[in-house]
Amino acid sequence: MIMQDSQTRRIVEVLIHIIGWGIVFAFPFLLMNRSGFTVSWVDYLRHGSAVPVSFLIVFYLNYCFFIPRFLFEGHIKQYVLLNLLLILCTAVGVHFWQDFIFHTYVKPEAHKRPGPPSWIFILRDVFSMVLTVGLAAAIRMSGRWVKVEAARREAEKSRTEAELKNLRNQLNPHFLLNTLNNIYALIAFDSDKAQAAVQELSRLLRHVLYDNQQNFVSLGKEMDFIRNYIELMRIRLSANVTVETQIDVRADSRTEIAPLIFISLIENAFKHGISPTEPSFIHIHFSESPGRVCCEITNSYHPKSQTDKSGSGIGLEQVRKRLELTYPGQYEWTQGVSDDGKEYKSILSLFNIQHYESNLCHSR
Repeated sequence: MIMQDSQTRRIVEVLIHIIGWGIVFAFPFLLMNRSGFTVSWVDYLRHGSAVPVSFLIVFYLNYCFFIPRFLFEGHIKQYVLLNLLLILCTAVGVHFWQDFIFHTYVKPEAHKRPGPPSWIFILRDVFSMVLTVGLAAAIRMSGRWVKVEAARREAEKSRTEAELKNLRNQLNPHFLLNTLNNIYALIAFDSDKAQAAVQELSRLLRHVLYDNQQNFVSLGKEMDFIRNYIELMRIRLSANVTVETQIDVRADSRTEIAPLIFISLIENAFKHGISPTEPSFIHIHFSESPGRVCCEITNSYHPKSQTDKSGSGIGLEQVRKRLELTYPGQYEWTQGVSDDGKEYKSILSLFNIQHYESNLCHSR
């Protein structure tokens, strides 16, 4: 695709050059015809083509050689001196050529008519050639800027993709560490539940290890993963903990979402929302509307002590970084503890999300 775009731009550039120089060479001929003079193509090529040819020579010597070899390399003095020499030699050469043509092909009686001094025509041609050099430099520099900007965007895209991949790779061990800590806690008092947890974990690993390597997955598949993860977390909960989930997302939803973008929020709820001695609750609500996905989590607030090593604390920071890289300007995230310090709420909304109609038969 990139090579095809480059070839297309190259063809368009060549066509622009052909059309532009066609206009330059045809303009004197058209102007003479509109002024009432009848000029044959032979006379035009003999008398009127010298100046356009000189412009073409100055333009392409700059465009193809002087600008890339000297101006772009920072050799400004050499570039200016070469152009001064080129313009002076070309202007003088055009003057002598036109003088030769005039005395060779024009009738002798026309030689006696007084005319403007030669230096005026030379000065006119020098000024026109300076403008031609400026035009060549402007076109070349604009093309260079386009290439540099395209390279910068490509480098930025590669950097962003590398950073996202690095964040996803960090999330895998972070997720597994938290899950294994839960299973480890179960082994001590309920080996049957621990075995069930290992089976649940094996189902989740496929999503974590494979789907997480993609940039986007379907929202329906991500919701299946979240349901399984919540069920895995339920295994170790005591009777004084209430977990309510409401997922208002169609099971076959094909809306694209970044994988595991919500999991750290749920982990955080289970980490800080559960107390071994006090009644606790976790309410999780997912909803989808056209172009928008919302995750709202409310839980009782039981912050861990400084000595608690059950989590590394990097999960929420990873979420924020991934949101900035994947959904810049396309998300709203509010979070915080209630005034009485007993409840924590996190609401993450993603908008302008790419949505696909999963059942096309219904839309007909």
